[in-house]
Amino acid sequence: MGLNAQDLTKHQWKDRLILIIAEDENNEKFQQQLTQLQKHQKGLKDRKLVIYRILPKKYKIAFQDKNWKNSAQFYKKYKAEESDFRIILIGLDGGEKLDQTKVLSVEKLFNTIDSMPMRQAEMRKNR
Repeated sequence: MGLNAQDLTKHQWKDRLILIIAEDENNEKFQQQLTQLQKHQKGLKDRKLVIYRILPKKYKIAFQDKNWKNSAQFYKKYKAEESDFRIILIGLDGGEKLDQTKVLSVEKLFNTIDSMPMRQAEMRKNR
């Protein structure tokens, strides 16, 4: 599934995306996931990760964005069929690299990204 939702294509080849989708903001997994990610901002930045919080009628780009944007498009496209929570990792190429309905450990997230060829090239370049 490529990037065809309204805003996501602008990230292709620039950012990796994490989509955190929940039925409501007080969802326990949603909150746990955000808390985990907030503790690792440097690691997120190093890996060019942009986080989208996605709820049924609105979304926001994680920690910078103060205002929710009204749109149901992302939720309709990405929500899990059988779960009230879903997290998806989208690579630089726009492809889905990881998709699960339980809280994703930062360790698993970073290991998944760090094993990707493009990330390995970035790490060699930055040494």
